[in-house]
Amino acid sequence: MRITRDFYLISSAARLLGMHPQTLRKYDRLGFVQPTRTVGSMRVYSGDELERLRLIKHLVDDLGINLAGVERLLSVADSVERMRRLGGPAAARADARRRFERELERLCEIVGLGRENGKG
Repeated sequence: MRITRDFYLISSAARLLGMHPQTLRKYDRLGFVQPTRTVGSMRVYSGDELERLRLIKHLVDDLGINLAGVERLLSVADSVERMRRLGGPAAARADARRRFERELERLCEIVGLGRENGKG
């Protein structure tokens, strides 16, 4: 995950993405993105959120995936990202291993694999 200092109001984000601001509001309501809010309650999007919105746009517009499918794929992507963070030298520790296995079980549930299919 990269660190970014770029922030965009909804109108700028929509223009950069070639999307309607109402679509961005809908994706916020669905929980696909979580823009921060200004004191006046305006949505502010980070560069990382713009990347996530580009992915969503690609899934919907280019691949024809419906919003339920997008939700599932985003859940898988989030689980994979959490699993990546658990990797490396710390993965040898028992607590990291348990967290990794919990994430793997969660991922299997998301994609519809039963415990018997997801483990070994």
